[in-house]
Amino acid sequence: MIHARTLNALEFHRIADHLSELCLSGVGRERARAIAPLDDAEAVTLAARIYEEAADWASRPAAGGAVFCVCSFPDVSGMLRAAATSRAHTFQPDVDAFWALREVLRLARDAHASIAQPEAATRWPHLLAMADGSPLPVQLTAALLRCISDDGLLRDESSPELYRLRGELRRLHQSCMRKVKDFAQQYNMLAYLQDEFMTLSSDRYVLPLKANFKGRMQGIIHDWSQTGETCYFEPMFLVEINNRLQELKREEREEERKVLVYLRSLLEAELPGARAALELLAQLDVLQAKRRLAALFDGRPLPLTPVAEGIQLLDARHPLLMLNRVAESGKDGSKAAAAAHSKVRPLDIVLRPGERALVITGGNAGGKTVCLKTLGLIAAMTLSGLPVPVGAGSHLPWFSRLDAFIGDEQSLADNVSTFTAQIEHLAKAWKHLDASSLVLLDEFGAGTDPAQGAALAQAVLDELLDKHTFVLSATHFPALKSYALTREGARAASMLFDPQSKKPLFRLAYDQVGASQALDVAREHGLAESIVRRAEHYLLQDGQDATALLGRLNDLAAKREEELAELKREQDKTRRQTQDLREKLEKERLRLHDEVRAQAGDLMRAWKEGRATHKQALKEMSRLRASLAPAQDETAEGASVLPQPQTFTAGQEVLHTVFNKRGVITDVDERRGRVRLEMNGVNLWAEMKALRVPGQTAPSPSKSALRGVVGRTSASDEAASLRLDMRGMRADVALAELERFMDKALLAGFSEVEVVHGRGTGALRRQVHDFLRSFPAVGQFALAPEDRGGDGMTIVTFR
Repeated sequence: MIHARTLNALEFHRIADHLSELCLSGVGRERARAIAPLDDAEAVTLAARIYEEAADWASRPAAGGAVFCVCSFPDVSGMLRAAATSRAHTFQPDVDAFWALREVLRLARDAHASIAQPEAATRWPHLLAMADGSPLPVQLTAALLRCISDDGLLRDESSPELYRLRGELRRLHQSCMRKVKDFAQQYNMLAYLQDEFMTLSSDRYVLPLKANFKGRMQGIIHDWSQTGETCYFEPMFLVEINNRLQELKREEREEERKVLVYLRSLLEAELPGARAALELLAQLDVLQAKRRLAALFDGRPLPLTPVAEGIQLLDARHPLLMLNRVAESGKDGSKAAAAAHSKVRPLDIVLRPGERALVITGGNAGGKTVCLKTLGLIAAMTLSGLPVPVGAGSHLPWFSRLDAFIGDEQSLADNVSTFTAQIEHLAKAWKHLDASSLVLLDEFGAGTDPAQGAALAQAVLDELLDKHTFVLSATHFPALKSYALTREGARAASMLFDPQSKKPLFRLAYDQVGASQALDVAREHGLAESIVRRAEHYLLQDGQDATALLGRLNDLAAKREEELAELKREQDKTRRQTQDLREKLEKERLRLHDEVRAQAGDLMRAWKEGRATHKQALKEMSRLRASLAPAQDETAEGASVLPQPQTFTAGQEVLHTVFNKRGVITDVDERRGRVRLEMNGVNLWAEMKALRVPGQTAPSPSKSALRGVVGRTSASDEAASLRLDMRGMRADVALAELERFMDKALLAGFSEVEVVHGRGTGALRRQVHDFLRSFPAVGQFALAPEDRGGDGMTIVTFR
């Protein structure tokens, strides 16, 4: 648990306020303000997964092409509570209440449909489970959409009787208009009327008659205008029509009441579904607000790791400082986050495996308390399922308890001092602290005698380390500085300051301690120089001035941090340049691959269509290989695992790397650097640099040699092979793969390949043999010997 006192000390409520301001609904804002640390590590991990899945879902367009976004919706929680607790005769919602419920259910239905996509089970399963947690009210939603219009009125189609009544009312109105017009024309009444249109007064049709003509006609005056110049007059011929109008209005109100009673009964029957709809929208609104919060400070959910891995917060920034800088920048989106990043210094807060205590020293106003609050607030936000402003590679363990002793806890009402308050709170929390707890101590023991306070602080740290509790302590005590450097399980860190300006750098340097810089701070903030000089004099008299030594350590640490930062910048620059070169090389490789593949495809089509003979095709392939040979020669020696002969003699057996075939040297031309080879009855002159000494065993080339040969005509991941395994493929897929395999083998210059089709029923073997009979480059094929696969493999020999 995290005590409310600790959350107040870390100002967690301000994070909740920021989150609530980013929500779009009242119920979402209420949920955001009530956000708190979760009960266990599984709940935190689930919240992080739902956040990431919601981000993925929100970025994917729905079926209509638009991205679903939760918009503002009414808060109907009061209506749902009244429906659950009130009796039927006391719960009487009006049309406006049902319109608000209609909007909630309609939006929830659309949200659920957007989540429940075909890929939901694999892409966002936890979000889908959240949406499917309780079924939505189908009948109530359909009834509200049918009965309530977009402008919040009952539709005519709500019931057959209401449809009939409103139709009769419209006909009565048209009849009344027609009679008034006829009457006015017959008796020339237009001069008596203030307006040529009739109106309603006391829910009856009346004529706006000029006051000085009120005695000219028989009828009833219902009302007067404010000026007294117009009276609303009901002629006698309208009395019967108005009486019928009142009767229809009464029947309409009764029918509308019946419709509302029907909707109320549906709501009571499907009340759990209505609650589920509101719950779904509230959760999606808060998730959307979390993503907006993360965008403000470039945050991400922090993974929980085992306790043994320690604490690692890289490039961590105080969340509230980031949000304040965003507000000051006056910008939106990524620009605001970038502006805040440049103004808030990042910290690396690291406790390596086996370390449980970090003692932070350094000058006043150097950022020690900010460091403690950064870790505490990030931990509280992580345990609450919120994104935090940290860099990649950061992680935290699960903390079952977090206690922070930060700031002045003095209370005049309770008659306790700062020191007493810290002791009382620590004593209450002590029995609950264990290996999964985190304690933040800011100047613990500073409110009493320095020697006794330092001894008490060391004793507290000893006991916390014995409990294996994680602890961060900021201190000025010299005894604690040496303690942090010598105590096993503890680590020292110092907040650096600039050697020239003595201003804080807000960076942590590990495994060293820093000076407090109290006199420099006093001088900078306007204290009289005479007082500062006297203080320096007394400090020298006491023999306790280690400022020069610690200042030298600070200078070295600051220099080291700057060098590390420069090395990191150079590393990032080199990494970017390497990535650019790789992308450029890959583009060039793909271009060359496409070009060679297109030429080889044209050549194969010409051969298959009879536009080129077999010899012409081979000659053209040789020319194509020769055009690529220089590029191969540059890397052949580095890529081949076979040794290159130093001398050549007649009768020597060598491997021609271009054609990937063995041959016997019949003649040597030292002057031109070539030899004459005899390969399977074919004699040709070959360059010496293209020859290698073959291995003593298998005649098949190695994988690296194959990549060297076929890399000129195909991508490296599609290199030609001497064997094709088609077992388990459908016949159509297998034949398509076989055709591609044969084309690659021909382009690679293979003379013999193996096709593995398996035994089975023999159907695939028969189709493969039929294909080979019709393939023009196949010289012969036969089943393999039993020791090489028998009738489960066919050996193919090219012409």
